[in-house]
Amino acid sequence: MPSHDTRLPLSRRGFLLASTGAAAALALAPAPAHAGARRPFGRFGSPAARLTPQTLYVDPKGRGDHTTVKDAVTAATGSGWTLVLAPGTYRETVAVDATRTEATWIGASEEPRDVVIVYDNAAGTPKPGGGTYGTTGSATTTVQADGFTARWITFANDWLRADHPGITGTQAVAIKVQGDRSAFHHCRFLGHQDTLYADSIALASFARQYFSHCYAEGDVDFVFGRATAVYEHCHFRTLNRTDLAAAPYGFVFAPSTAGANPRGYLVTRSRVSSEAPDAFYKLARPWVPSSDTTARPSLVVRDTWLGPGIDAAAPYTNMSDAFPWQNQRFAEYRDTGPGARITVPENRPQLTAEQAESATRAAYLGDWKPWQGEC
Repeated sequence: MPSHDTRLPLSRRGFLLASTGAAAALALAPAPAHAGARRPFGRFGSPAARLTPQTLYVDPKGRGDHTTVKDAVTAATGSGWTLVLAPGTYRETVAVDATRTEATWIGASEEPRDVVIVYDNAAGTPKPGGGTYGTTGSATTTVQADGFTARWITFANDWLRADHPGITGTQAVAIKVQGDRSAFHHCRFLGHQDTLYADSIALASFARQYFSHCYAEGDVDFVFGRATAVYEHCHFRTLNRTDLAAAPYGFVFAPSTAGANPRGYLVTRSRVSSEAPDAFYKLARPWVPSSDTTARPSLVVRDTWLGPGIDAAAPYTNMSDAFPWQNQRFAEYRDTGPGARITVPENRPQLTAEQAESATRAAYLGDWKPWQGEC
């Protein structure tokens, strides 16, 4: 199997079409009947044979230290804890605050479809005490701590527009990552709008993040934020939409890189596929938020296969006409596939070979090398 995993993952929408309502969506990634039947924590120990004194075991069936991820995070105060998650669906919201540094979460089966953390808040969802959650508050999982690592886990938000026609705030984040040195290996990120929020804790913080052999799906701006983030051997999949009659259906990337940050998003040795008709998606649009009008979104897509779902003639567009994409830092290098065809050169800015020498994971991540060691 190639390192970027050419299998077509089962999309949330595919499951949902066969079910009724978001509550049934947790048929979205059922654990196989055999998964964890005898050894729910796989090769990673157990409460009776703890991997390290700072390892906690989570199992919804009660065979671990905790039955929810939230309770395990609450118990893991300070730095350096490992959570081993048994196969199952964890329907909850989880937050890792800035004090819980150097945490590691492991999906025990080493198959991300088996371990799913999911909830269904959207930006416009009413909060119990009044108001709405907003984009940040909609996140199923929020990670603010530095040094976070996750392996073999699915992070999802299964809120659907069709189930909530009266809500206009349709952003629904699966995970918001703000910490420096945040690494995700063999993880999945499922949602529709604003699925994967790769951000930083503050405007002046240049958080470095690394995503390796991951899968992300969605429709509108489903990989977005101001982090310095490298996506290597990843698969991005754009979803079909029945609520729109014409293109564009959405946008894969929406970086909001701070103007002072020389590096934003780097996509390398990856692929972009689609459920939607050909050319119905844009590769990216720049997000210049009202809180930072000096942002200069940065995106480099190199050595990546772009499928026919991407509009090759005009792969970029504006989020706001006040900040045209041509004034931002968008570029490509040695991309392939029907969505990478250069038919209108002025719409496809390309790096020179010399410039490409600085568009590498090492240049973006500096002295941090998360690709080394077991993953």
